Amino acid sequence: MARSRFDRKDRVSSLLRDVVAQIISTDVKDPRVRAITITDVEVSGDLRHAKVFFAHHAGADGEADILRGLEKASGFIRRALGQQIRMRTTPNLAFIPDRSLDYGDRIEQKLRELGLGEGRADDAGDDDDPYGSEA
Repeated sequence: MARSRFDRKDRVSSLLRDVVAQIISTDVKDPRVRAITITDVEVSGDLRHAKVFFAHHAGADGEADILRGLEKASGFIRRALGQQIRMRTTPNLAFIPDRSLDYGDRIEQKLRELGLGEGRADDAGDDDDPYGSEA
């Protein structure tokens, strides 16, 4: 059975996410960039462009500094990526703040305000059985 291009894109995205995260955490010396988490990578169909999504806890002012640091280090990261991963073309990297964690926190807060988020985890009971069966 032949694999589809979507499988390849997913595999490349996952590999890029892991390698970019490793490069940033070990090789990039800029302190503005060290405190981020790479959450996802989306590659284009031709694998020439990659959107690298990252999360941070620095606030709005810190985000601007992080973006400047990532833009400054993008050439270094791309070169290191090309040395570690053998691809026909090393993708151009675009760094984008991942807002999904903040969005999820706001949803949880609204649910708690409405009384819908409280006690949900306690409904299953306190025993060690993760499936909640009584045997």
